[in-house]
Amino acid sequence: MGKTSKDKRDVYYRLAKEEGWRARSAFKLLQIEEYFHIFEEVNRAVDLCAAPGSWSQVLSTRIRCGSRAENAKIVAVDLQAMAPIEGVYQIQGDITKLSTACQIINHFEGDKADLVVCDGAPDVTGLHDMDEYIQHQLLLAALNITTHVLKEKGTFVAKIFRGKDVTFLYAQLSVFFPSVIVAKPPSSRASSIEAFVVCRDYSPPPGFIPSMENPMMEGGYSEEFLKTQGINKMIVPFVSLGDLLIYDSDTTVELEGGGVGYKSKEATQLPISPIYEESLSLRKRNALAKTEDMLNKIVISEPSSSSSSIDRQ
Repeated sequence: MGKTSKDKRDVYYRLAKEEGWRARSAFKLLQIEEYFHIFEEVNRAVDLCAAPGSWSQVLSTRIRCGSRAENAKIVAVDLQAMAPIEGVYQIQGDITKLSTACQIINHFEGDKADLVVCDGAPDVTGLHDMDEYIQHQLLLAALNITTHVLKEKGTFVAKIFRGKDVTFLYAQLSVFFPSVIVAKPPSSRASSIEAFVVCRDYSPPPGFIPSMENPMMEGGYSEEFLKTQGINKMIVPFVSLGDLLIYDSDTTVELEGGGVGYKSKEATQLPISPIYEESLSLRKRNALAKTEDMLNKIVISEPSSSSSSIDRQ
């Protein structure tokens, strides 16, 4: 989470810094939990594509509390390095690798997770069809590893981009979960096609064997896979969470005490090795080179003192 000079980003961005969350996305999971109560009876949870760690923070504070604290185990997985979070075991690994699934199960001492969440998304290009396709592939990769690590009757929550072909994903999810609902938390901007699928009661098809070797969409489920026919007619319930009293994430709202004399807080946790670091460095070097070039031109164009006196004569 970065910082602007006047800190005029949306209210959830500023609330995240006020409350100590690493990113505003923490409120999305909190609002999903408030509506669906997905944390109930959860002792083992997995956060896929976890960096910078706001969802892992939520899991740590909500699951590792009360009588469950002693038995609670949380695993965060991401390709990027992530600053430590109390009570969260981190795996810097690839969610498409079987070895990553094995590491998760090993940390749970052979047991499987009660809950798997994934807030992963690609770096958007602005080409909507491309962005939706990559996001769908990421969700399928998350679903694939979930079939390895989630126990039956468990819950899976993941980000989804609602595009024209999204019904095919709903059909795929319905093969494994009898309850699939699309939720739009108030902290998710209304202008964004982002939403979250809340999939409950994990029930894999009879005889299904999880595999990282074969693509999920290959159709190896025989009769069960044929149930995905007619996907264009498939309708999944859509729920808009919250009410009119909730903050509008598309507007700038003053925080309590945010008037004159209000001081913006620093980010809770700066990125360890952000992918934009090299870009910022190049931009600074280019700006410095332009400044030096302009100064050189000014020095060359200025007449010397001797020539000025001759001109005056």
